[in-house]
Amino acid sequence: MAQNQEEIRAPLLSLEKKVINGDEENPSPKSSKQDRFMVYFSTFVAVCGSYAFGSCAGYSSPTQAAIREDVHLSLAEYSLFGSILTFGAMIGAITSGKIADYIGRKGAMTVSSLFCTAGWLAIYFAKGALLLDIGRLATGYGMGVFSFVVPVFIAEIAPKDLRGALTTINQLMICTGVSVSFIIGTVLSWRTLALIGILPCAVLLVGLFVMPESPRWLAKQGNQKEFEASLRRLRGKNADLSEEAAEIQDYIETLDMLPKAKLLDLFQRRYLHSVTIGVGLMVCQQFGGINGICFYTSSIFESSGFPADVGTIIYAILQVIVTGLGATLIDRAGRKPLLVVSGSGLVLGCLLTGSSFYLKEHGLALGAVPALAVTGILVYIGAFSVGMGAVPWVVMSEIFPINIKGVAGSLATLVNWFGAWACSYTFNFLMSWSSYGTFGLYAAVNALAILFVIKVVPETKGRTLEQIQAAVNA
Repeated sequence: MAQNQEEIRAPLLSLEKKVINGDEENPSPKSSKQDRFMVYFSTFVAVCGSYAFGSCAGYSSPTQAAIREDVHLSLAEYSLFGSILTFGAMIGAITSGKIADYIGRKGAMTVSSLFCTAGWLAIYFAKGALLLDIGRLATGYGMGVFSFVVPVFIAEIAPKDLRGALTTINQLMICTGVSVSFIIGTVLSWRTLALIGILPCAVLLVGLFVMPESPRWLAKQGNQKEFEASLRRLRGKNADLSEEAAEIQDYIETLDMLPKAKLLDLFQRRYLHSVTIGVGLMVCQQFGGINGICFYTSSIFESSGFPADVGTIIYAILQVIVTGLGATLIDRAGRKPLLVVSGSGLVLGCLLTGSSFYLKEHGLALGAVPALAVTGILVYIGAFSVGMGAVPWVVMSEIFPINIKGVAGSLATLVNWFGAWACSYTFNFLMSWSSYGTFGLYAAVNALAILFVIKVVPETKGRTLEQIQAAVNA
């Protein structure tokens, strides 16, 4: 048994040696002949799913009053309508890995788009609470699948020098979808807004007929001709594919020697490091307070005395701009520096906001309270958008070997959605306990997240997926 394990590890270690010796710093001159149009096109199609995700998440905020009036929902019924989205997303997260492994990345995106489309139609035609809840649950399921498969697909098709930036577009489009839904939802009826939610799904479904499947998934399935054709379409007819194709094939063959992964297998020694990184980053992202602050931004501004509508619009614009800035930096600065800078900004934002509530509660410098609160929230959302929002998804899509990517990715995505629910659910209770104490607690969690990144998370910039996974899981 020990001998077999050494045989399995040998190719992985040889790949790691390439990284250590600096082979990746000297790419072949032929790589300049790559035509990247299909990579960009496929990324555009995939992130239509991310935009659909954002549309689902941003739908309930601007439509609350109109839906409650038109369908005669009580506050409790509307609260169920809003929150059931998260439960649908958790179900989607649990099943997303298996779906993406069995029917492919394109197949998973098709399933997700169909669920979102069916959900939006149910909401559009709803005359009562039941159909509204069914539609919201269906869109939540689609969100859960999208949140896993979109970054994984982009990471598997992108060249290593573009992978970080292209994967970060996933988070940028989510932010854009949320912001657009919030803005146009103030001028359109809730039924019209539901129909508009179908548009990104329709674009994605049409685009799936044109773009290729992930070559790494095809190689894992043993479809040699389809694998080569997909890689050729992604890299261009004049690109030299020999080195990349051989590296992918060698890695897949090595992983095929391992048993099919189940949930308990993730805790074996050879996978424990990558699972710790992936799940740990999701814990850091969610338990640092983002969903509590995001869902209750208006009430935070109101409590501090700052105009809620002005603050929310600034918030929505800022997160889109800063997320776009992060996309331009991730392949230059690297994943780890962005996470450390982001975590530091989150700590500062929490301390500023907490200080504003402390001053207000103790009647000190009341004139400075609104400015301190809005500064803290904007620092927080800017810091989150530049790193902690997108980078965990990028790293998650990079570190799991393809034989455990489905089950490990599902686990990480489930932890993310559970954290989103737990944070949003407990926020009001924490604020009732102590407003400034709540932000102090979030500051402590984000400080621990910085230590986790420094001690545990590797830098993955400039490496192929196979090299990253070899180094992490060796």
